[in-house]
Amino acid sequence: MKPARWTRDEDSPESVPIAETEPATTPRNRFLVVRGGAIGDFILTLPVCSALRHMFPEAEIELLGYPNVTQLALQGGVVDAVRDIDSRPMASFFNRKGHINEELGSYFAGFNVVISYLYDPDFFFQTNVRSCADHIQFVQGIHRPDETSELHATEALLKALEGLAVFGADPEPKLDFGAQDPGGNRRIAVHPGSGSPNKNWPVNAWFELLRDLSDENTVLVVGGEADREQMDVLKAGLDGSRFEFLENQPLVEVGKRLQGCRAFVGHDSGITHLAAAVGLPGVCLWGETSEHVWRPASERFQVLHGGTGLHAITAEQVAAKIRRMLAD
Repeated sequence: MKPARWTRDEDSPESVPIAETEPATTPRNRFLVVRGGAIGDFILTLPVCSALRHMFPEAEIELLGYPNVTQLALQGGVVDAVRDIDSRPMASFFNRKGHINEELGSYFAGFNVVISYLYDPDFFFQTNVRSCADHIQFVQGIHRPDETSELHATEALLKALEGLAVFGADPEPKLDFGAQDPGGNRRIAVHPGSGSPNKNWPVNAWFELLRDLSDENTVLVVGGEADREQMDVLKAGLDGSRFEFLENQPLVEVGKRLQGCRAFVGHDSGITHLAAAVGLPGVCLWGETSEHVWRPASERFQVLHGGTGLHAITAEQVAAKIRRMLAD
């Protein structure tokens, strides 16, 4: 069975499969962006797609990546179509002399520019993709930004486009799901997890903050599979109509719910980058990773340090910042 490609249905909030057709001999302005990685890595790559759209407004832009995250770009209006990179035939493209799947060869030949952010130290993927058609221009981007650099991740990822004469692009990821929530003007979203215990604020501090925020707002508590422990503890200690728990939902659904809120509090995590991308103001509780590289790329977000670690940040500090944001 062929891996599905998906496009956005303008008359429906759902994506729909694309019927496969043979590519033109030399396609015009068809760009493929290839990106693996976690949620945050993916979201920080979105300005690449937006820059291509701005520079080449008539172009078709497609994403090849993991389906749990590529749907964000498709439903958020950033790209025209997406395809799953995690398929068995794709594995041959990562071997030195892999057998090129005929259908995939035709797929890659349908693009005139392929921009890859995959880790490809031996150039196996690049070589195999370029072998699919002579007209393919292959652009290799960085797999991971240099944390010793002063350049933010979004700006470092955009550097790959300079070979296409794309300069000065907006480095802020932006997603719009068209979400409207009548009760969102009184709802604050939080994500008490991060996928790494070292990045997490102590749960007792979260209890104090959530009880404080719930005096004047409803609180949407977002969590994924990696956050089960924190979520179970919080659910056991918080009750009442002021709290809603959104657990293990597709990222597009999470993005829609976040876009309907008025503010956000979270850690250094992919969900925090998602909240920033949908336009929320927010506070990011920051630990030891490189802030100038990985902080949310949004002027509406503030990073809060504890000086000696996350445990030094108080609930009063966070609540005060959120109140000032909402007042502004």
